Amino acid sequence: MKFYLIDDDRNILNILKLIITNRKLGTVCGTSLSGSDALEDVQTLAPDIIIVDLLMTDMDGISFVRKAGSLLPRTAFIMLSQVSSKDMIASAYEAGVEYYIQKPVNSVEVENVISKVGRQLSMQRTIRKMQHIFMDEMPAASPEPEREAPAAIASRTVLTNILQRLGISGDTGSRDIITAVEYLLEHDGQINDMTLSELCGRFSDSPKSMEQRIRRTANTGMVNLAHLGIEDYGNEIFTEYSNTLYNFEQVRREMDYIRGKSDRHGNVKIKNFLNALVVYSQNRQ
Repeated sequence: MKFYLIDDDRNILNILKLIITNRKLGTVCGTSLSGSDALEDVQTLAPDIIIVDLLMTDMDGISFVRKAGSLLPRTAFIMLSQVSSKDMIASAYEAGVEYYIQKPVNSVEVENVISKVGRQLSMQRTIRKMQHIFMDEMPAASPEPEREAPAAIASRTVLTNILQRLGISGDTGSRDIITAVEYLLEHDGQINDMTLSELCGRFSDSPKSMEQRIRRTANTGMVNLAHLGIEDYGNEIFTEYSNTLYNFEQVRREMDYIRGKSDRHGNVKIKNFLNALVVYSQNRQ
Protein backbone atom coordinates (compact mmCIF):
# COMPACT_ATOMS: atom_id res chain seq x y z
CA MET A 1 0.00 0.00 0.00
CA LYS A 2 1.49 3.37 -1.07
CA PHE A 3 0.83 6.53 0.97
CA TYR A 4 1.22 10.21 0.16
CA LEU A 5 1.14 12.66 3.08
CA ILE A 6 0.18 16.36 2.95
CA ASP A 7 0.35 18.76 5.90
CA ASP A 8 1.84 22.23 6.32
CA ASP A 9 3.34 21.08 9.62
CA ARG A 10 6.52 19.08 8.99
CA ASN A 11 6.31 17.48 12.44
CA ILE A 12 2.94 15.93 11.56
CA LEU A 13 4.40 14.52 8.36
CA ASN A 14 7.28 12.95 10.30
CA ILE A 15 4.92 11.45 12.90
CA LEU A 16 2.65 9.93 10.25
CA LYS A 17 5.62 8.54 8.34
CA LEU A 18 6.96 6.91 11.50
CA ILE A 19 3.58 5.35 12.33
CA ILE A 20 3.14 3.94 8.81
CA THR A 21 6.72 2.64 8.66
CA ASN A 22 7.08 1.26 12.19
CA ARG A 23 3.71 -0.49 12.12
CA LYS A 24 4.38 -1.89 8.63
CA LEU A 25 1.22 -0.39 7.18
CA GLY A 26 2.79 0.37 3.82
CA THR A 27 5.29 2.64 2.09
CA VAL A 28 5.30 6.45 2.09
CA CYS A 29 5.97 7.32 -1.54
CA GLY A 30 5.94 11.10 -1.02
CA THR A 31 5.16 14.04 1.25
CA SER A 32 4.32 17.69 0.73
CA LEU A 33 3.79 20.84 2.79
CA SER A 34 1.47 22.24 0.10
CA GLY A 35 -1.71 20.98 -1.51
CA SER A 36 -0.99 22.65 -4.83
CA ASP A 37 2.51 21.13 -5.01
CA ALA A 38 1.11 17.74 -4.06
CA LEU A 39 -1.30 17.75 -7.02
CA GLU A 40 1.60 17.41 -9.42
CA ASP A 41 3.28 14.65 -7.40
CA VAL A 42 0.26 12.41 -6.90
CA GLN A 43 -0.53 12.22 -10.61
CA THR A 44 2.88 10.64 -11.18
CA LEU A 45 3.11 8.55 -8.01
CA ALA A 46 -0.54 7.33 -8.02
CA PRO A 47 -0.66 6.50 -4.29
CA ASP A 48 -3.26 4.11 -2.91
CA ILE A 49 -4.06 6.37 0.05
CA ILE A 50 -3.55 10.11 0.51
CA ILE A 51 -3.63 11.58 4.02
CA VAL A 52 -4.25 15.33 3.82
CA ASP A 53 -4.67 18.13 6.35
CA LEU A 54 -7.96 20.03 6.23
CA LEU A 55 -6.68 23.54 6.93
CA MET A 56 -3.66 24.58 4.86
CA THR A 57 -2.63 28.05 3.68
CA ASP A 58 -2.43 27.65 -0.10
CA MET A 59 -5.20 25.10 -0.66
CA ASP A 60 -7.54 23.61 1.92
CA GLY A 61 -7.88 19.83 2.16
CA ILE A 62 -11.42 19.69 0.79
CA SER A 63 -10.42 21.59 -2.37
CA PHE A 64 -7.43 19.30 -2.76
CA VAL A 65 -9.54 16.15 -2.45
CA ARG A 66 -12.03 17.40 -5.04
CA LYS A 67 -9.25 18.13 -7.55
CA ALA A 68 -7.14 15.06 -6.81
CA GLY A 69 -10.19 12.80 -6.71
CA SER A 70 -11.04 13.64 -10.32
CA LEU A 71 -7.47 12.76 -11.32
CA LEU A 72 -7.15 9.64 -9.18
CA PRO A 73 -10.61 8.02 -8.96
CA ARG A 74 -9.24 4.85 -7.31
CA THR A 75 -7.20 6.60 -4.62
CA ALA A 76 -8.65 6.80 -1.09
CA PHE A 77 -8.43 9.98 0.98
CA ILE A 78 -8.10 10.36 4.74
CA MET A 79 -8.54 13.82 6.27
CA LEU A 80 -6.59 15.22 9.24
CA SER A 81 -7.82 18.20 11.27
CA GLN A 82 -8.45 19.71 14.68
CA VAL A 83 -11.78 21.04 13.42
CA SER A 84 -14.78 19.21 14.90
CA SER A 85 -17.54 21.07 13.03
CA LYS A 86 -20.14 18.58 11.73
CA ASP A 87 -20.75 20.75 8.64
CA MET A 88 -17.04 20.80 7.84
CA ILE A 89 -16.72 17.05 8.35
CA ALA A 90 -19.80 16.47 6.15
CA SER A 91 -18.25 18.62 3.40
CA ALA A 92 -15.07 16.56 3.61
CA TYR A 93 -16.96 13.27 3.20
CA GLU A 94 -19.02 14.68 0.33
CA ALA A 95 -15.79 15.69 -1.40
CA GLY A 96 -14.66 12.06 -1.34
CA VAL A 97 -12.91 11.52 2.00
CA GLU A 98 -13.13 7.95 3.31
CA TYR A 99 -12.34 8.65 6.97
CA TYR A 100 -11.57 11.57 9.26
CA ILE A 101 -8.77 11.62 11.89
CA GLN A 102 -8.78 14.22 14.64
CA LYS A 103 -5.57 15.95 15.67
CA PRO A 104 -3.46 15.54 17.75
CA VAL A 105 -2.47 12.40 15.89
CA ASN A 106 -2.90 9.16 17.81
CA SER A 107 -0.94 6.17 16.50
CA VAL A 108 -3.64 3.64 17.42
CA GLU A 109 -6.37 5.65 15.68
CA VAL A 110 -4.18 6.17 12.61
CA GLU A 111 -3.49 2.43 12.35
CA ASN A 112 -7.18 1.54 12.81
CA VAL A 113 -8.35 4.01 10.17
CA ILE A 114 -5.66 2.99 7.67
CA SER A 115 -6.56 -0.69 8.19
CA LYS A 116 -10.26 0.03 7.51
CA VAL A 117 -9.51 2.03 4.38
CA GLY A 118 -7.08 -0.65 3.21
CA ARG A 119 -9.77 -3.33 3.58
CA GLN A 120 -12.23 -1.20 1.62
CA LEU A 121 -9.70 -0.66 -1.17
CA SER A 122 -8.96 -4.39 -1.34
CA MET A 123 -12.67 -5.17 -1.44
CA GLN A 124 -13.34 -2.63 -4.21
CA ARG A 125 -10.41 -3.92 -6.28
CA THR A 126 -11.50 -7.53 -5.90
CA ILE A 127 -15.03 -6.64 -6.98
CA ARG A 128 -13.77 -4.71 -10.02
CA LYS A 129 -11.43 -7.54 -10.97
CA MET A 130 -14.13 -10.17 -10.73
CA GLN A 131 -16.58 -8.03 -12.70
CA HIS A 132 -14.13 -7.90 -15.60
CA ILE A 133 -13.40 -11.60 -15.70
CA PHE A 134 -15.26 -13.44 -18.43
CA MET A 135 -17.29 -16.16 -16.80
CA ASP A 136 -18.20 -19.35 -18.64
CA GLU A 137 -21.83 -20.32 -18.51
CA MET A 138 -22.61 -22.09 -15.25
CA PRO A 139 -23.28 -25.82 -15.72
CA ALA A 140 -26.81 -26.88 -14.85
CA ALA A 141 -26.63 -30.62 -15.54
CA SER A 142 -23.62 -31.57 -13.40
CA PRO A 143 -23.75 -29.81 -10.04
CA GLU A 144 -20.44 -29.49 -8.25
CA PRO A 145 -19.92 -31.25 -4.92
CA GLU A 146 -21.45 -29.42 -2.01
CA ARG A 147 -19.15 -27.39 0.19
CA GLU A 148 -18.33 -28.71 3.59
CA ALA A 149 -20.81 -27.75 6.28
CA PRO A 150 -18.41 -25.42 8.16
CA ALA A 151 -17.82 -23.31 5.03
CA ALA A 152 -21.55 -23.08 4.32
CA ILE A 153 -22.26 -22.09 7.92
CA ALA A 154 -19.50 -19.48 7.83
CA SER A 155 -20.77 -17.89 4.62
CA ARG A 156 -24.35 -17.76 5.90
CA THR A 157 -23.15 -16.18 9.15
CA VAL A 158 -21.28 -13.50 7.20
CA LEU A 159 -24.29 -12.79 4.97
CA THR A 160 -26.73 -12.68 7.88
CA ASN A 161 -24.48 -10.29 9.79
CA ILE A 162 -24.21 -7.92 6.82
CA LEU A 163 -27.97 -7.92 6.24
CA GLN A 164 -28.52 -7.26 9.95
CA ARG A 165 -26.13 -4.31 9.84
CA LEU A 166 -28.08 -2.93 6.87
CA GLY A 167 -31.32 -3.36 8.82
CA ILE A 168 -32.89 -5.70 6.25
CA SER A 169 -32.44 -9.15 7.79
CA GLY A 170 -36.15 -9.26 8.65
CA ASP A 171 -37.28 -8.48 5.10
CA THR A 172 -38.68 -11.37 3.04
CA GLY A 173 -36.18 -10.64 0.30
CA SER A 174 -33.24 -11.23 2.64
CA ARG A 175 -33.84 -14.99 2.44
CA ASP A 176 -33.87 -14.74 -1.36
CA ILE A 177 -30.61 -12.78 -1.27
CA ILE A 178 -28.93 -15.42 0.90
CA THR A 179 -30.21 -18.20 -1.39
CA ALA A 180 -28.86 -16.45 -4.50
CA VAL A 181 -25.46 -15.63 -2.97
CA GLU A 182 -25.01 -19.15 -1.59
CA TYR A 183 -25.73 -20.56 -5.05
CA LEU A 184 -23.07 -18.29 -6.57
CA LEU A 185 -20.61 -19.31 -3.86
CA GLU A 186 -21.23 -22.99 -4.50
CA HIS A 187 -20.58 -22.51 -8.20
CA ASP A 188 -17.56 -20.22 -7.72
CA GLY A 189 -19.19 -17.61 -9.87
CA GLN A 190 -20.52 -14.10 -10.18
CA ILE A 191 -23.84 -13.05 -11.61
CA ASN A 192 -22.23 -11.26 -14.60
CA ASP A 193 -23.01 -14.04 -17.06
CA MET A 194 -26.76 -14.30 -16.39
CA THR A 195 -29.66 -12.00 -15.71
CA LEU A 196 -31.11 -11.70 -12.24
CA SER A 197 -34.33 -13.23 -13.55
CA GLU A 198 -32.40 -16.26 -14.85
CA LEU A 199 -30.70 -16.68 -11.49
CA CYS A 200 -34.03 -16.45 -9.63
CA GLY A 201 -35.51 -18.98 -12.06
CA ARG A 202 -33.23 -21.63 -10.58
CA PHE A 203 -35.06 -21.43 -7.24
CA SER A 204 -38.56 -20.15 -7.91
CA ASP A 205 -41.51 -20.90 -10.19
CA SER A 206 -42.14 -17.17 -10.10
CA PRO A 207 -38.68 -15.64 -10.74
CA LYS A 208 -40.09 -12.16 -11.28
CA SER A 209 -41.57 -12.14 -7.78
CA MET A 210 -38.27 -13.29 -6.28
CA GLU A 211 -36.41 -10.67 -8.30
CA GLN A 212 -38.74 -7.94 -7.07
CA ARG A 213 -38.26 -9.04 -3.45
CA ILE A 214 -34.48 -8.92 -3.85
CA ARG A 215 -34.59 -5.48 -5.50
CA ARG A 216 -36.96 -4.13 -2.86
CA THR A 217 -34.83 -5.42 0.01
CA ALA A 218 -31.53 -4.19 -1.46
CA ASN A 219 -33.11 -0.79 -2.02
CA THR A 220 -34.32 -0.68 1.58
CA GLY A 221 -30.74 -1.34 2.66
CA MET A 222 -29.55 1.68 0.67
CA VAL A 223 -32.26 3.88 2.19
CA ASN A 224 -31.21 2.74 5.66
CA LEU A 225 -27.57 3.54 4.82
CA ALA A 226 -28.58 6.99 3.58
CA HIS A 227 -30.32 7.71 6.89
CA LEU A 228 -27.19 6.58 8.77
CA GLY A 229 -25.07 8.89 6.64
CA ILE A 230 -27.34 11.85 7.33
CA GLU A 231 -27.11 11.21 11.07
CA ASP A 232 -23.37 10.52 11.09
CA TYR A 233 -21.08 10.61 8.07
CA GLY A 234 -18.46 8.75 10.06
CA ASN A 235 -20.71 5.82 10.93
CA GLU A 236 -18.72 2.61 10.34
CA ILE A 237 -21.58 0.80 8.62
CA PHE A 238 -22.20 3.76 6.30
CA THR A 239 -18.54 4.22 5.31
CA GLU A 240 -17.98 0.54 4.61
CA TYR A 241 -21.07 -0.50 2.67
CA SER A 242 -21.79 2.74 0.79
CA ASN A 243 -18.54 2.13 -1.12
CA THR A 244 -18.77 -1.64 -1.64
CA LEU A 245 -22.31 -3.01 -1.68
CA TYR A 246 -23.60 0.23 -3.16
CA ASN A 247 -22.34 3.08 -5.29
CA PHE A 248 -21.51 6.07 -3.08
CA GLU A 249 -22.88 8.59 -5.58
CA GLN A 250 -26.22 6.79 -5.59
CA VAL A 251 -26.30 6.65 -1.78
CA ARG A 252 -25.59 10.37 -1.68
CA ARG A 253 -28.40 10.97 -4.17
CA GLU A 254 -30.76 9.08 -1.85
CA MET A 255 -29.52 11.25 1.04
CA ASP A 256 -30.35 14.37 -0.99
CA TYR A 257 -33.81 12.94 -1.71
CA ILE A 258 -34.42 12.33 2.00
CA ARG A 259 -33.26 15.86 2.80
CA GLY A 260 -35.62 17.26 0.16
CA LYS A 261 -32.75 18.55 -1.99
CA SER A 262 -33.59 16.30 -4.94
CA ASP A 263 -36.64 14.65 -6.46
CA ARG A 264 -34.63 11.61 -7.60
CA HIS A 265 -34.01 8.48 -5.55
CA GLY A 266 -30.67 6.69 -5.57
CA ASN A 267 -30.36 3.65 -7.80
CA VAL A 268 -29.18 0.17 -6.74
CA LYS A 269 -27.22 -2.03 -9.16
CA ILE A 270 -28.39 -5.44 -8.00
CA LYS A 271 -25.67 -7.41 -9.81
CA ASN A 272 -22.96 -5.36 -8.11
CA PHE A 273 -24.76 -5.76 -4.79
CA LEU A 274 -24.86 -9.56 -5.06
CA ASN A 275 -21.31 -9.79 -6.42
CA ALA A 276 -20.04 -7.74 -3.46
CA LEU A 277 -21.82 -10.07 -1.03
CA VAL A 278 -20.11 -13.02 -2.74
CA VAL A 279 -16.71 -11.37 -2.25
CA TYR A 280 -17.43 -10.59 1.40
CA SER A 281 -18.39 -14.22 2.01
CA GLN A 282 -15.32 -15.58 0.23
CA ASN A 283 -12.93 -13.26 2.06
CA ARG A 284 -14.28 -13.98 5.54
CA GLN A 285 -14.79 -17.73 5.52
